[in-house]
Amino acid sequence: MRFYVGNNTSGDPSWWLFGANDELAAWAGETFASESNARRAALAFKAGAATASYEVYADTGGNWRWRGWRSSDKVAASGESFDSKSNAERAALNVKDNARYAPGP
Repeated sequence: MRFYVGNNTSGDPSWWLFGANDELAAWAGETFASESNARRAALAFKAGAATASYEVYADTGGNWRWRGWRSSDKVAASGESFDSKSNAERAALNVKDNARYAPGP
């Protein structure tokens, strides 16, 4: 896994976490006012990923996603949707267990 901080296609700063296969594993779930704010959010998620709570839910298209929470703040979202709840749970657990070791941001 590795973190990346930069601008999305609309030019807005955010952060992304990519897996070893270069597929998107997680992202901030929001954009930020500046790249430095996005970097701070990525560092905070990295430091607290193992203790965050992860919610798995069905999206409006009938697929499964996860989002990470710390207190009442959403701190991360799944990078993709999954065809089963168990696959979404497995992906969230992978992020929870491994994000703290990822290089970057």
